[in-house]
Amino acid sequence: MSFLAVYESHFTKHLTQTQFEAFRILLWLLTVHKQVRIESLAACFPLPILYQSRRKHIQRFLVLSALAIPRLWFPVIKAIICKEFKTGSRLIITIDRTQ
Repeated sequence: MSFLAVYESHFTKHLTQTQFEAFRILLWLLTVHKQVRIESLAACFPLPILYQSRRKHIQRFLVLSALAIPRLWFPVIKAIICKEFKTGSRLIITIDRTQ
């Protein structure tokens, strides 16, 4: 199963095309640079604007109401779990909050 396909099908329903592209770029930056600090991501964000503008762009994107956990992330997690695990099987979810 392609997790990217699940993300794309769900996120395109809730985000504009521009917001979805910003999401794709941020996801790519996170996987390549393995940094979650906004300053680090802004330094590498491929927009032809000033560094401070890129940083503010990322900050504005991350506080979008469309990215709210119950509205966007829970349905994505549910879709992945439903596709990967059989009904009635035991599933233990561990959440790690690191920087």
